[in-house]
Amino acid sequence: MSRELHAFFELGPEQVIAAVESIGLPCDGHMLGLNSYENRVYRIGLEERPAIVAKFYRPARWSDAAILEEHRFTQELAELDIPVIAPLDIDGATLFCHQGFRFALYPLIPGREPELDNREHLCQLGRYLGRIHAAGCLESFAARPTLSIDAFGRQSCDYLLRHDFIPPHLRRSYETLCDQLLQLAEALFTRAGHIQLIRLHGDCHAGNILWHQAEGPHIVDFDDARTGPAIQDLWMFLSGSKAHMESCLATLLEGYTQFHDFDIRELNLIEALRTLRMMHYSAWLARRWSDPAFRHAFPWFNDTHYWEDHVLALKEQAALMQEEPLQWI
Repeated sequence: MSRELHAFFELGPEQVIAAVESIGLPCDGHMLGLNSYENRVYRIGLEERPAIVAKFYRPARWSDAAILEEHRFTQELAELDIPVIAPLDIDGATLFCHQGFRFALYPLIPGREPELDNREHLCQLGRYLGRIHAAGCLESFAARPTLSIDAFGRQSCDYLLRHDFIPPHLRRSYETLCDQLLQLAEALFTRAGHIQLIRLHGDCHAGNILWHQAEGPHIVDFDDARTGPAIQDLWMFLSGSKAHMESCLATLLEGYTQFHDFDIRELNLIEALRTLRMMHYSAWLARRWSDPAFRHAFPWFNDTHYWEDHVLALKEQAALMQEEPLQWI
């Protein structure tokens, strides 16, 4: 483990407050850790100003250029009055460094998760995602990655097989199953044909939506922003039976298409993208297993029962990828 990463794991209140005060924001001593694992995120009380959120970036994950590209994207969206939470600009800067720790500051916005069974919530969310994608297709990312079968699927599978996470009695079946899943995913991407790849939120799920009763949604945490198909920012709001997913999809797209066209061919990608996310999630946990915060938050990972359930879930995905895609009704 690098010294830089070890220091990140040991990041404490005194260092966090000193970092915020280093850019001229006196703190009142109140600090609360927020729900984040990839990075370290805190609510910080300030003297004579509203509290803010400080986000400390995990070392070696993103380059400065990639972080700043994410910041510029959210600022661009905010300038279009799209309710995203963009970083605070202080004297022309949004990314700061103190004692080797890179961090950004954000306004503190209250809210709760959206009600995905609420038709108006889904339609309004669709409208804002349509506006995000309308802006997202105007330019391209240069420093941020593209969502791909190789990055999310093959590299995840290879990492897990190279390390001692999968129980020995499951390794062969896991490897064979992953080969099948990646072939099925390739076939679905081929069926979809040439689709437009745009700038995305990249990790758009209910936990990254803060819903305010009066103001509606604020879309947060663009840390995984990347290039990919538009459906990547829509499919995570779809779950349950096929009929239920088609109903929710129709409501989302009712709002979405008021601001941006949707290519119906992308519906072929939903189960492939769901499968890739599942594979990537397991590898993400494995890659972060040396982080004490992960061992504390995910004690069930690296247990035989987890891997048996994971393999079973992936087998179910293999079947789903061979069914007809959702229909836009």
